[in-house]
Amino acid sequence: MTSTPAKKLAVLLASVVLSVAAAAPAFAQSSDAAAAGTDSGAVKPMVASTPAATTKAQRKAARKQARAKKNAELKKLESNGYNPSRNDPNYPTDIQNAEKKAAGGSGGQ
Repeated sequence: MTSTPAKKLAVLLASVVLSVAAAAPAFAQSSDAAAAGTDSGAVKPMVASTPAATTKAQRKAARKQARAKKNAELKKLESNGYNPSRNDPNYPTDIQNAEKKAAGGSGGQ
């Protein structure tokens, strides 16, 4: 099978286009830098402009608190008859019954 110069050129052109297209996102500027008109080479410090900006210790404490809440909820459901490790075809009714028992036992509803 012989290849013509036109085929070689087409393959070369296609490979160049794909290479450029793959590398383009790496060189894209963020919309914040473009809107502010800042120099793309300057490093922009993180600003606590959002209310969700928290410290690492605060995020760790929030994760720990959420994990404790989930574990307590699971322990309460397990004590009311729910078994998460069992392969039960009646899964939805099993956990719903455990939730009803848990809510009834705590005086809720």
